[in-house]
This record gives sequence, structure tokens and C-alpha cells, in this order.
Amino acid sequence: MRRRDFLSLSALTVLGGCDRVLAFAERANEKVERGLFRHTARDVASGKFVTPNVAYPSYFISNTVPMWDAAKKGPWSLEISGMVAKPLTLSLSQLSSLASVTQRLNHYCVEGWNAVASWTGVRLSVLAAMVQPHPDAQYVDFQSFDDGYHESWDLASALHPQTLVAYGMDGHWLGAPHGGPARVFSPVKLGYKNTKYLTKIVFLPRRNGGYWSDQGYEWYGGT
Repeated sequence: MRRRDFLSLSALTVLGGCDRVLAFAERANEKVERGLFRHTARDVASGKFVTPNVAYPSYFISNTVPMWDAAKKGPWSLEISGMVAKPLTLSLSQLSSLASVTQRLNHYCVEGWNAVASWTGVRLSVLAAMVQPHPDAQYVDFQSFDDGYHESWDLASALHPQTLVAYGMDGHWLGAPHGGPARVFSPVKLGYKNTKYLTKIVFLPRRNGGYWSDQGYEWYGGT
């Protein structure tokens, strides 16, 4: 075997070993996170954005801020489907007419900073009760119109009392820079798991990956 071929094979072997180690570590970490998770544990907003005088961040994967074009697509709506007894589609007015809560919560970014805002919306647990998931539906996929962005969650985290389908932020309707007309928001997951520009909630028997999860970020993403 030529030296170059040997080194290439060795590098691939090392990388393959690293991948296996990282996969094992992620599985172990998820097991710990699931073990620590409690519906009775609540986030308490601790302050303001960690960098003074910096606005609440906006992020998206499209080239420009995603905006729902009602002229082309019709009025925005939220479809709730998958392994459920009663699939449901809600307009924004129907969603906002349901029992709502306003919660001042931390946003935790995987990069190490956090921000605080007040979110108004409907608990995901309320929507789940309306559609009646099948007992085998143990995961939820949140899908968006931001260039196909999505992230799937474990059902327990989705049903946490502080997990919202939010349509309001700091006393105003949720604007396009922060995920409007509606988005998922919960302090129990890192920011990249909180799908913005929400259009579909799908109950599934298995996890469905996600935009960042498929690129090497931790799938569970708990805080």
C-alpha cells in the first residue's frame, strides 16, 4: 500500500471512530437530559439580553426575511396532522381565539448567549388535546415556510406547560423578523429547536431529524 493511501485510510478510520464516539456521547447525553426533564420544572426569566443595548436577535435560513405572501398562498394557516384522531387546520384568528397565556421566558442559544421576551400564544398541550394524538405518536415535527426549515421534538418536551405556539411577542403581534405569523417557543429547548414561521405540526411515531440536527447539532437540544 502506498504511503498516501495508508494515511488516507488511517484518517478515515480515525474519523469514523470519532463519529462513533460522538454518537455514543450524544445518546448518553440525551438519556441524562430525558432523565432530568420534568413538567413541573419551570423556566424563570433571569434578566435581559446578555449583550447590553442589543435587540432581540432574529434569524432565518432564507436569503431574506421570510414573509407570508397571502396574495400568492392565501391566508396563513396552521395544519396539525399526522398520527392524530382529529386533524385540524387553524387560521390565525382561530388560533388567537383559543385559551392563551403570556409568559416571560428565556431564550437559550447553542452559542452561549440568552435573551428574554414575553411570548403570547397557545400551549402545545392544548392543541394536542384538540387533535388527540395516537398513543404511538411519541414525536412531533414542527415545519415552516422558511425554506423548508423544520425540527422534530420528543412528545414530552412538546407538551411541557411552557411550550407555546406563539403569535405575540412583548405585547405585539409576532412580526416577520421573529417568526410571524406564528412560531414554536419553549425554554426547554435550545433556540435552533424552536421552529419559526410555523405552518405544520405533525405527530409522528419516530423522530424526523431537523435542519440543524441533520448537520451535526444535538437532536434532543434540551436546556
